[in-house]
Amino acid sequence: MSILKGVGVALVTPFNEDLSVDFDSLTKLVEYNIENGTNYLVVLGTTAEAATLSAEEKKQVIEHIIKVNNKRLPLVLGIGGNDTLDVKKQIEEADLSAFEAVLSVSPYYNKPNQEGLYQHYKALASTGKNIIIYNVPSRTGQNVEADTTLRLANEFPNLFLIKEAAPNILQYFDILRKKPEGFSLVSGDDEYTLPVTLAGGDGVISVIGQAYPKEFSTMVQLAFEGKVKEAYEIHNKLVDITRLIFAEGNPCGIKVILTEKGIIKNYLRLPLVKASEGLHAKIKAEMAKI
Repeated sequence: MSILKGVGVALVTPFNEDLSVDFDSLTKLVEYNIENGTNYLVVLGTTAEAATLSAEEKKQVIEHIIKVNNKRLPLVLGIGGNDTLDVKKQIEEADLSAFEAVLSVSPYYNKPNQEGLYQHYKALASTGKNIIIYNVPSRTGQNVEADTTLRLANEFPNLFLIKEAAPNILQYFDILRKKPEGFSLVSGDDEYTLPVTLAGGDGVISVIGQAYPKEFSTMVQLAFEGKVKEAYEIHNKLVDITRLIFAEGNPCGIKVILTEKGIIKNYLRLPLVKASEGLHAKIKAEMAKI
């Protein structure tokens, strides 16, 4: 599965003023990323505000991205939740013919222990589909510890990759040191992308990358080539704006950048709201520097 290497981007869902899905802007976003070096696209992740999309809208977004992409980049589909049997059923029933893998976030709200997390992913692995473990404790309320990830990686070959977004970078390094051959790790935290890639990671599933695909993809490629100084020059140029886009939650910050670039319109669905005027101004000022 080395095809999922480099910079994957978790695409936003653009909306019109009436909060319907803006498919014209979605086309622009996909084309912009294909043309500027993104390596693969993640459909209906957290950044897509997938929790606020109806089943019909999800279907339409999936079909639209498949059509626009036209097999140019690998695709990953987000399917997750906190009801294991329901998530398993969704994966089994989904048409995954256009997708390399399913990105499945660990169960949120329920706060299972490590054995519960293991059993959840064991159940998903039983579908036989390629599954990416997604650990993001800041959203789920529970950390998938390194030992649990390694246990899963050693037992289930189709759990072949983790998008790791634990707040402790040492957890990334523990997985990279101990993981079995054939198992990969990508950063789920944009700011950790470079050090994690240099330590042996396979890149990132990024938010900021969809706004600066050329820069971010170049940085990761330089890391693969061991050109540390050149890679850190790009990292340092982007670190402030990366922090800013998450200051009031995701994806309000990235939508500011994409709006300023003329790719989408700046609308979000409740309970998310637009970035404050102050944050919008800071992001715009940082964009000017870049």
